Amino acid sequence: MTTTQPKTVIPNCWNDAEAPQSDGLASLTYRSHLLGSDRRLVNIYGGNTSTKSVEKDHLGRDVTVLWVKGSGSDIASITEKGFAGLKLGEVLPLFDRPSMTDEEMTAYLERTIFEPGRPRQSIETLLHAFVPARHVDHTHPDAIIAIACTPNGREIMREIYGDRAAWVDYIRPGFTLSQQIGAAVRQNPRLEAVVMGKHGLVTWGDTSKESYETTLRIIGEAQAYLDAHGEAQPFGGQGVQSVPQDEANALLAEVLPVLRGAMKGARPVILNVDRSPEVMEFVNSRAAARLSQVGAACPDHLVHTKRVPLFLNWTPEQGRDALIAAAKEGVQRFKAEYAAYFEENRGEGDVMFTPSPRVVLIPGLGMVNSGPDAQGADVSRQLYLRAVQVMKSASALGGFVSLTAAESYAVEYWPLELYKLAQKPAPRVLEGHVALVTGAASGIGRAIARRLAQDGAHVVIADLNAEGGEQVATEITGERGYRRATSAPMNVTSEEQVQAAYTRAILNYGGVDIVVNNAGIASSAPVEETSLEMWNKNQSILSTGYFLVAREAFRVLKAQNTGGNLVFIGSKNSLAAGKNAAAYSAAKAAEVHLARCLAEEGGAHGIRVNSVLPDSVLSGSAIWDGRWRSERAATYGIREDQLEEFYRQRNTLKVNILPEDIAEATFFFATPAASKTTGGILTVDGGVPIAYVR
Repeated sequence: MTTTQPKTVIPNCWNDAEAPQSDGLASLTYRSHLLGSDRRLVNIYGGNTSTKSVEKDHLGRDVTVLWVKGSGSDIASITEKGFAGLKLGEVLPLFDRPSMTDEEMTAYLERTIFEPGRPRQSIETLLHAFVPARHVDHTHPDAIIAIACTPNGREIMREIYGDRAAWVDYIRPGFTLSQQIGAAVRQNPRLEAVVMGKHGLVTWGDTSKESYETTLRIIGEAQAYLDAHGEAQPFGGQGVQSVPQDEANALLAEVLPVLRGAMKGARPVILNVDRSPEVMEFVNSRAAARLSQVGAACPDHLVHTKRVPLFLNWTPEQGRDALIAAAKEGVQRFKAEYAAYFEENRGEGDVMFTPSPRVVLIPGLGMVNSGPDAQGADVSRQLYLRAVQVMKSASALGGFVSLTAAESYAVEYWPLELYKLAQKPAPRVLEGHVALVTGAASGIGRAIARRLAQDGAHVVIADLNAEGGEQVATEITGERGYRRATSAPMNVTSEEQVQAAYTRAILNYGGVDIVVNNAGIASSAPVEETSLEMWNKNQSILSTGYFLVAREAFRVLKAQNTGGNLVFIGSKNSLAAGKNAAAYSAAKAAEVHLARCLAEEGGAHGIRVNSVLPDSVLSGSAIWDGRWRSERAATYGIREDQLEEFYRQRNTLKVNILPEDIAEATFFFATPAASKTTGGILTVDGGVPIAYVR
């Protein structure tokens, strides 16, 4: 059954006042940004745009240059430097060749470079060269792909455009596809577009503005057709009710660590949850289980979503235990099926990617996406959202079809796609890891959080000072990139707040790998002046608080079943008697012994627990800004402004200890460099003989 849907508006965002006056590279960049700003038109990292302009070469000669998107860039954010430049006159003779391998094409194009130092040209460069127009857009619009992924796509295209558009059957991008598109355009000067089966759209214009507006007009016509043929009950109607948000969060907090642990490859992954209306409509539908397994909606999706998602065989009324079981069974089944897909299609020298799913669909709960970092997980999310829209429209037009397994493999393991992946920087040592640091709004904790993020970790800033924690998280995200840090208000003495902080970490990133117990206070008084309140407060924060944080860490790490690291930030006073600091020293001693006990418990599960013992870290410390400074100065009979020099002279190396020094020691314990150390103690105190570990 079909019904007329509300008209979908695709806005024309061209602004003559903002657009560059020239019609060259600057105008191409402007047009690219406009197209990339609407993901209904162009996938993230997908599509490519070009222009042809006359430039002066190094000898001052006029040369026609093809400027085309560089490989692996995103047109939404590309800069002028992100485009490759090729000498068009040296590229065009390829059109008359009978055939050309990818390797031959790539080697040839590398010899036509106009300007050194620019990125490698797009995989589909020849498409732009062979279309005889100054400006060319290759996009992946939802509306066009929906038509291109139906059994009768060619006929629908003809119904919409008549002779104004040509259809090209699916073949993998490269020389032959570019030649076919170029021939279609050259043979029919009245043509306005080329629709590529199971792939996308090619449009063009004499000016950058004309190319942009033609692209929008062609897509708009397709969208109008889809609006007129939409289904009253998409995806066969609703089969499952969405779980209410609070209940969903509780279930997700249980299942995400299980999924994350099962999906781990050479390094952990970051997970992202999407419960948007578009996702819930799909995962709760009667057709989702079947449709989701047909295949990718577009070749550009494959690298980031794999050929198919994992659809969990579970419904909300089955409950938590069944969900956990379905997650474990589902990931293992997916891995086995992916390995079989690889073996069936592999070529000589192919190395299998991590076989875990990139997309997990859970009825009633939503979509879970994985990636090497939060950005990668979000790319997977964005692309599968586009796939959902394509499947929705294609289903209303007679059914959704996709690439075959062999066609999918040819794209997923295509050397030219692998080249793009190879251009990415090598992963940092903590890439994909999630660290929760307590007391991270200032001082040592802040330095630790920043150090872990520096080498790739996503960090949860847990602190009683909620405002300060948010500020640190914002700083780290600004420096390190998309969703690299989040904050969680936490009073370590509150069981509920500790658990809530872990839940926040799980819902944001999927789990936790590194936990740094750092929150603290300090109190100084002779024993007869030490009140019960002072004693209990030190024990509550420094001993009980560390216990609560560690206990919750063990629960999450065991659910992930991939090991993990706990680092306790103790003190010189953990080992050495502290004059006038019995409450503080006793609690700090309890921390270290707790860490050693937990090292014994965690060993069988690959959970390492180690301690770092600093001494007298005054810089940036909230503790030293309080009464502790005056109390310790009074204990030693010196002025407060003499404390730093007093502590420096007290240690063997005659150095002051900074928060960054403790951060480096913590980083060491959190990395594979310390993979065979647990129950260990690393002193960072400049050498205080009475605190030497014996």
